[in-house]
Amino acid sequence: MLGTIPFPDGMGGSVYFCYPDQSGMAVWQLLGFVTNEKPSAIFKISGLKSGKGSQHPFGAMNLPQTPTVAQIGISVELLENLAQQTPVASAAVSSVDSFTEFTQKMLDNFYNFASSFAVTQAQMTPNPSEAFIPANVVLKWYENFQRRLTQNPLFWKT
Repeated sequence: MLGTIPFPDGMGGSVYFCYPDQSGMAVWQLLGFVTNEKPSAIFKISGLKSGKGSQHPFGAMNLPQTPTVAQIGISVELLENLAQQTPVASAAVSSVDSFTEFTQKMLDNFYNFASSFAVTQAQMTPNPSEAFIPANVVLKWYENFQRRLTQNPLFWKT
């Protein structure tokens, strides 16, 4: 499982995540799979629903269950079986590259941060040492940047 030895021909691994529900029972959820053609993946687990498990191959195993421990399970299976399995939707592998995702989150954070300081013109106290930028200017920049990023994630390099 270190990536140094491939799966046998026609085989791959279903990747499961387990964490206990409120009663301490193990809840296994299928995240996705890895194969020789796709030897790694990053799965989101932050949106998994508590108590909504899926059928898994670990029930027959006598694994000790500790109510406060998360577990990862990998089941080596035929590729045909992997293709028929449906991972939980909230664990889907992101199709957006990490730079684009970072940029979008940074834009959202900046806009939210800048907007938190918004005041009406009546609330403004004149201060000759401070410059004020109208909120609609920041919003227009934000919308233009988002649009350009959607059209071409590498526009900023030109």
